[in-house]
Amino acid sequence: MGDKTRMTELSRDMQAFIRPSPTSGTLGGVTRTTNEAIVLCEGAGYDIVLVETVGVGQSEFAVADMVDMFVLLIPPAGGDELQGIKRGIIEMADLVVVTKADGDLLVPARRIQAEYTSALKLLRKKSKTWNPKVARVSSRTGEGVPELWARMREFQAAMLSSGELGRRRRSQQKVWMWSLIQENVLRHFQEHPAVRGGLSSLEDRVTRGDISPGLAADLLLKAFSSAE
Repeated sequence: MGDKTRMTELSRDMQAFIRPSPTSGTLGGVTRTTNEAIVLCEGAGYDIVLVETVGVGQSEFAVADMVDMFVLLIPPAGGDELQGIKRGIIEMADLVVVTKADGDLLVPARRIQAEYTSALKLLRKKSKTWNPKVARVSSRTGEGVPELWARMREFQAAMLSSGELGRRRRSQQKVWMWSLIQENVLRHFQEHPAVRGGLSSLEDRVTRGDISPGLAADLLLKAFSSAE
């Protein structure tokens, strides 16, 4: 509901489809079925799929292994100045977009755009084909939106012509496979009778400080492997 109230024009477009997805406790800012949802949207004929994560932080990297282009949105004067942003997530970005660049926030938006433009020159490049750019937009006035779309099309053309987009997608398929394996192995481990029997007790002992987390993990893994 929150997504649709913020997307008043898009939500009324008969050619657009908006589907909020709860994370259900999954880290990474996306749900475990986000990849499947992307494939489903592509199969339904949508050639542009936007994936929005729940926030900005170290756990948001998962979406970078699902999309062709990773865009980092930065609001001006909102506590997200350069020193407050994790370096890792900046290095993952193919494009940095300073939002709300209008009214009283226009000057701070221009300052932050200049800061990020300088910072990107100092960071290691994610791609051999593309140099990350910093754009400035306003959803209220529409200023910068056409230029932002042009940047995205420029990125697409460069990545397609170099073949890097295909290589990125193939790599993402492998990441997706291992992500599913890890989730299923963890669930199998947690649901195993030999683990379930001692899990609660060991968690309590770790919480009280009676044993170390490492020892508790070793005991659970030993119980699991012995039962197998």
